[in-house]
Amino acid sequence: MLTSSPQPFESAVMFWAGGDPSLTIAELMRLGVRSGQLGFPGNLDLSCAPQWRDALDAVGFRVFTVFAAYDGESYADIPTVQRTVGFVPPVTRGERERRTCEVSDFAAVLGVPGIATHIGFVPESQDDPDYLPVRDMVRRVCDHAARHNQTFALETGQEPANVLLHFLQDVDRPNLGINFDPANMILYGTGDPIEALGILGPRVLTVHCKDGNWPDPAQPGSLGKEQPLGSGDVGIPRFLAKLREIGYQGPLSIEREASDPIRRVKDIEGALALLASLSPNPA
Repeated sequence: MLTSSPQPFESAVMFWAGGDPSLTIAELMRLGVRSGQLGFPGNLDLSCAPQWRDALDAVGFRVFTVFAAYDGESYADIPTVQRTVGFVPPVTRGERERRTCEVSDFAAVLGVPGIATHIGFVPESQDDPDYLPVRDMVRRVCDHAARHNQTFALETGQEPANVLLHFLQDVDRPNLGINFDPANMILYGTGDPIEALGILGPRVLTVHCKDGNWPDPAQPGSLGKEQPLGSGDVGIPRFLAKLREIGYQGPLSIEREASDPIRRVKDIEGALALLASLSPNPA
């Protein structure tokens, strides 16, 4: 199993399981990357862990996070996200806790040191009836991941930075941290990502390099629109500068969710070129 850590500011890609592991990895390596984050949709069978492990080891491709997604989630708009995403909807909590622990077990077979997910909109107040059940569920997942010596990262974006920081402190688990996605802060309209990074910096385990525009104020409840890296409102040079300022030493994982696969590949190629031009340690 591969256990070496990525180099600081190494360019990587967020990608999703669903096809033949060897072919998926070969496509990524043709882009010039040798590491990334692997997302697992909720409807995929996790028994394929040995195939993924063997395919990764065969070519020396490193996965440093396995992301858990869940059946029934939809990111159509903010109200839909609130109803369907992550740990917050009560009716799916038990199933999703089991799935997240299974993803942790899957990651352990691969030798991957961390798992991550969107847990949904973290309630702002402990008086909210969902707050304590979600907090305790995160604690249990952290404890399960810790048995594999894994971290558990919550992805940013669906709540302001101060709310997320308070939640992390309240969960009080040393292996809990953040996968910081600057575009999500913009897409959800929850705050300036550079300011948020200053607040959350010590808890950042990994980052996504993603871009986007703010929601249309004339359409309440709408999400902003994702854009190719460098063409949205994040300000990628500012983002990288802030990462250096807070002492971040991890990889830069490009995430691009364009529905057109040809467009997605072109945008990832453009993002790799942009990061190579801006990074002090281009990979």
